[in-house]
Order: sequence, then C-alpha cells, then structure tokens
Amino acid sequence: MIDVARRHRIAPRLVCALSLIVFCCGLPRSTQAASPLPPASPASQGFSAERLQRLHEFLDGATDEHGYLGAVSLIARNGKLIEWRAYGHSDLARSKPMRPDSIFRIYSMSKTITSVAVMMLVEEGKITLEDPVSRYLPGFDHPQVLIGGSVDAPKLRPSDKPVTLHALLTHTAGYPAGLKDEEIATRRMERIDPHGASDLRDFAERMSRVPLAADPGTRFGYDGASIELMARVVEVVSGQSFDSFLKQRIFEPLQMRDTGFSVPAAQRWRVVDITTTNTDGHLEIAKGPSAVHPGVALNPYTSGAGGLYSTAADYARFAQMLLDGGTLDGHTLLGRKTVELMMRNHLTMLNPPVTQFSDAEGFGIGGSVVIDAARRGQLGSNGQFGWTGAASTYYTVDPQEHLVAILMLQHLPRDDGGKDLPRISRNFYDLVYQALQ
Repeated sequence: MIDVARRHRIAPRLVCALSLIVFCCGLPRSTQAASPLPPASPASQGFSAERLQRLHEFLDGATDEHGYLGAVSLIARNGKLIEWRAYGHSDLARSKPMRPDSIFRIYSMSKTITSVAVMMLVEEGKITLEDPVSRYLPGFDHPQVLIGGSVDAPKLRPSDKPVTLHALLTHTAGYPAGLKDEEIATRRMERIDPHGASDLRDFAERMSRVPLAADPGTRFGYDGASIELMARVVEVVSGQSFDSFLKQRIFEPLQMRDTGFSVPAAQRWRVVDITTTNTDGHLEIAKGPSAVHPGVALNPYTSGAGGLYSTAADYARFAQMLLDGGTLDGHTLLGRKTVELMMRNHLTMLNPPVTQFSDAEGFGIGGSVVIDAARRGQLGSNGQFGWTGAASTYYTVDPQEHLVAILMLQHLPRDDGGKDLPRISRNFYDLVYQALQ
C-alpha cells in the first residue's frame, strides 16, 4: 500500500481512519466489500494509530517482491473494526493486488467452527461431551491400542476407557498424531487411509478400523481425524448434512457469505493463489486440486477439520460472536457459559497441561488457550484463545482486551528444513498488542 503519511504529510491517526474508508468503501461499486463490523478510529478503541504504522510497515515488507505474495490483516476491539487492510498481491505473477475481501483456504481454522456446531447440539441436550463416540457411530464399541508388532501384524490390547466426544474435541482421544514412538500406528492409519474417504460416513467407517496410539486422556496429540469424526456426529445427531448444518445454523445467521467448502464459480477470481517454496527457496504454486483450480473443494468429503474457504471479514464475525459470548447482531448461536467453557484449558488431566506445540498453551474446545503469557515470550494475555491454518492463516480472541486479530496469508510452509519464508505470526501479534494504549 502507498505510504500516504509519508507522501502527503497526513497525521498517522488520520491515515488509519482513511484506510478504513479506502478499503471498506473505496472499491468500485460492483466490488465493494462491506465492513464486517461497525468501523471506528483506532484511537476511539484504545489503539495508537502511530504505533499501528509499525504493523503496516512490517506487513508491507513481508509482502514485497522477496516475501509472501500478499496478506490481509484485521483488528477489532470492543466490537468495532479498527483495521482491515490488504497488502501485496493475490497471484503468483504479482499482477493482482490483494483485496480485503480476498478468499483464503483456512484449513484448520475450520476446527473452531466445527466445535461450535458440536456445542450447539450440546446446548440442545442432544449430546453430552462425555458421551462415547460409539453411541453415535458404529464400529467404535471396543477401541484397541497398538502396543507393538508391525504394520502388517500389529499387536493390540483393549483401551482402558472409551473414546468420548470430549476426547475427540480436545485431541486427547489417542489417535495417531505423528508423535514420537507412534510410527507403526501412524503407518497403520495411513494404510487404512481415512482421508481417502468419499464422504463423512465413509471416513468414520475407515476410522473405526484405526487402532489408537495411546489410551484416551493420556496425552495431547493434534490430529484432524478426531474432528472429522465430530463432523460426522453432527450429521448423525442433527439429521442434516454437515455443510447444510453449518450454512443454516452458523454461516447464514452470522452473514458469513463467503465461507463454505467450495467457492461459487462467479467468485473464484477472489481466491488467493496458494504457494510453497521450491528447493531453491523460490515461491511456486503448491500441489493439489485447489491450487490448480482455486475454489474447488479441498477434500472429497466435507472436512470439518480443514475443508473451509473464508475471508478475514467472515471470520471476524465468527470470532466476534465468540468474544461476545455466543451472540452477534441479535443472533445467539451459543450461551455465554458454553463459550466460557470452550475457552478454558481442557488439558488439566495432563502433567504438564499443555499442547505438543507450546509449554505455555493448553487447549480448549476448538482452539489453544494461553495459560502462561510470560513463558510464551509473546505479547498477549492469559486466556487468549485462537488457532491457525496450515496455509498460514491465524486468528486470536482475547477476552481480557476485548480484541479480535486476524492475519490471512496463503502459503504452505516447508517442514523439511529447506529454504522458506520466515514465519510471521509472532511478529504480527506483537505488533498488534504493542499498539494498545
């Protein structure tokens, strides 16, 4: 974005106010992006406009010709939109400027949405979190734990307890998660190939044959399969397809018009190219159907663990609903106590009660929970809740600061130690929080 303050000597506070006008209202009438929340100046909501310039300069630099293609950032406080900006470009050729309403594959940020769907059924009395999954899905009556042998001849024993819905939601069910000493269980699961399923029913049937890598409730192991099973439970209990449930019960009430498992053909030009880096460290289009044909379904089944497309604006409305205790614009999806439960650490049975990713974060229902902000070494608050997506999308909900912050990129990081772009989520959150007055 042009540095307006530098070229025209406009006060930084006015720049931030003007940027909202430019990005919310300055598009051609046929392509205007409606503000997802009531706009307000940063100063009116306790942010320093001058300090926010540090965030803008950082993201401008991170999306230059040597960095990410582009980004969209969004900040809301007290239910007011104070920042919603696009940086860089949305295509590998760097010919299409990124738009605030660009569409991203949000992958695991889908998990929080699925978790809200589950908790809606809890509130209706149709399920409880301590119900065994076998009550709703066939084949899960006698879970087995893999304790040795080989992929072809695994040695199994009965689990010491059933797999509950709570264990699935909190990633403590014991399914293979790529942890140390789980190689045989992981390979066994890969052979059964639940992710090759044609629909959620087929996924659940395949998962019923996957042995556990650990007894339920004994360790945190982040995996997508558990949340796919929860999506199937939503179908069974509600009597609706999973995508219909999300559309009718969450997306339509929250006016999340650009969120779904595929993008309508007429809107696919808004989908951002998804990149990775080659062995030389240069950006290239990632592999996969949605990379070649942006907007097509990410999975053959409606993946509650990672199948959704969305925008920063849509996800801001979803996140604001959580921050506001389950209600937004008169639509109540969840009760206040339910949201409070979701945002608490549910790993207290573990020692220490943290995830595999951070010794300062526990896990709630649908996202991580900061339990020691100082130990994490990043600006933020205890009780901060949020999650990320595999292609570099991030969100946080901070009840203490009444804050929502979202960063959308579209890049699959390398996990093999090869040359790659630097991860910037920590920088982003630091720059958001340092601007609070």
